[in-house]
Amino acid sequence: MWRAALLFLCFTTGLARADTVYVLNSGDASISVVDVTTFAEVRRIPLLREAHHIVLSPDGRDLVLGDSAANELIFLDPTTGEIRRRERISNPYHLEFSPNGRYLVVASLRRDQIDIYEAATLTLIHRIRQRDKPSHVAFSPDSRWVYVTLQGTRQVSAVDLSNGSVAWVQEVGPEPAGIIWNRGKLLIGLMGRQEFVTLDPATREVRTAFRVGRGAHTAFPAPDGRTLYATSRVDSRIAEVDAETYEVRRVFEIPGGPDCIAFDPEGRIYATLRWTGRILAFDPRTGESAQARVGRSPHGIFVVPQREGVAVDFAYAAPGAISGSRPMAQPVVGGGAIVRVAVPPTPVAAPAVATEVADRAPAPTPGTVSATPASATAPR
Repeated sequence: MWRAALLFLCFTTGLARADTVYVLNSGDASISVVDVTTFAEVRRIPLLREAHHIVLSPDGRDLVLGDSAANELIFLDPTTGEIRRRERISNPYHLEFSPNGRYLVVASLRRDQIDIYEAATLTLIHRIRQRDKPSHVAFSPDSRWVYVTLQGTRQVSAVDLSNGSVAWVQEVGPEPAGIIWNRGKLLIGLMGRQEFVTLDPATREVRTAFRVGRGAHTAFPAPDGRTLYATSRVDSRIAEVDAETYEVRRVFEIPGGPDCIAFDPEGRIYATLRWTGRILAFDPRTGESAQARVGRSPHGIFVVPQREGVAVDFAYAAPGAISGSRPMAQPVVGGGAIVRVAVPPTPVAAPAVATEVADRAPAPTPGTVSATPASATAPR
C-alpha cells in the first residue's frame, strides 16, 4: 500500500486538492470513497443490496446511482459523499440521462424492460417490455433515439423517445453489452466474442470494428475526445483505440477483470477490477500504475476533480467525450502491440455473492495474462 501512496503523491504533485473516486461495490452493497493523494479508501457508504452504475445528473448537482436489487436510485453529493435522497425505482441496472437532460432511461436487466422517465420528476413515461436482458443504454446526440443492448437475444433495440415505440431490433452478435454513440454509428462490445462491432442506425449494417479479447465489454471515451479505452473482462485487458480511425494502438494486460473506467482531467485511467476487489489507477503516458483495495465485485466508478477551474462535469464538457451520448469515431481495422502493465499479481476470485446476470463471467487465471501477438487483435 505504501508504494501506491508514494506513486500517487507523485501523480498529484502540484494539485491544490486531491481528487475523490467513488466506487460501487456490487458484492458488498456499498460505495468506497478513495482519496487519490494516498490512494486509499477513506470511507465506505452502506447501501441496501447491489449497486452497479453511476452517472452525473444533468444539472451537475448529484451523482446518481442505481441499487438494482433494492429497487432504489440514490442521489449523492459529489463533494461530500452525503446521500441527499433515495427514490424507489424498478431494477435500475444501467442508467443514462439523455444529452438534452429531459429523459432518464433505465435498462432493467432482471425484469426484461426498458423504462423511460422524465428526468426532472422521475415520472415513468414509457415501459417497454423486451425479450431477454436489456443491458446497456446509449442515445443519439439529438436525444430522439435511445439504443439498448439485449444481452440474451444478441440484439440491439432502437426506441423512439418521442412516443416510446420500438422502431427496430437488430442482431449484432452474442451477448452485446456496452454501447456508445460514435459519429453516426453505435459501437458495441460483444461479451460472447472478442470484438467490438459498429451498427449503423440508418442502414442497420453491422461491421467488426476491432478486437480486444474474450469478454469484450464496453468502451470509454477519454476526456481529450481523441482516444477510446475498451475493456475485455475475460482476457483481462484494456485496449487503447484511436477515436478517429479505430486503430488499436496498444493493449494493456491487467489482471483482475477490468470493467468500468473513469478518467481524471489529465487523462489518467481509473478502472474497477471485478474479480480482485480492487481499483487500478494507470497513467497511459508514463506506464505508472497503482492499485487500491475496495469492496467485493467493484463495478461503477466516478472521479470527482477537486481543483481550481475544473467542475465535476469536466468529462461531459470535452467535445465527444460523454459515453453513450455524443459522436466519437468511425470504424476501420487496426492491430496494436501488447503492453504489460506492471501491477502485482493478486489472488483472483469471482464475487462471492450473486450479481446481475450481465456481470457473471469466468475469473481469469491468477497472475499476468500471457502476451498475445499483435495480429490477434485485428478483425477476422
